[in-house]
Amino acid sequence: MIGRDEIQAMIPHQGAMCLWDEVLEWDATRIRLRADNHRDPAHPLRSGGLLRAVHLCEYGAQAMAVHGGLCASGAAKPGLLVALRGVALHVARIDDLPGALECEAEVLAEAETSQQYAFRILHAGKLLAEGRAAVMLQET
Repeated sequence: MIGRDEIQAMIPHQGAMCLWDEVLEWDATRIRLRADNHRDPAHPLRSGGLLRAVHLCEYGAQAMAVHGGLCASGAAKPGLLVALRGVALHVARIDDLPGALECEAEVLAEAETSQQYAFRILHAGKLLAEGRAAVMLQET
């Protein structure tokens, strides 16, 4: 299992903005991750005391970055989220959910300067959010 310290070494998001706690499994085209920070009152994406489901898109985007770092055997290339498509949110908020969040992300298209992934965020087997995200990668 790959833990939080290793995840932070691969992505630009640090401290509380690193949303994933562990990688459960991965291969060249897929990744599964787990996080348990959505109930934290100090979560950096909270507003008005709530963590809204729309923030699951950021969890999906960070799953892409972690997968990119694992595939590169080091740090992921810096990227800019340029599109979200087909996003469906099946709950309004997530700060009241007991237990861990899990993400499944899969590469749909990949080139030297861009990536597109499909992501699904689940809680206790129930689908919370799904969609596709596209990132333009930057040279380092």
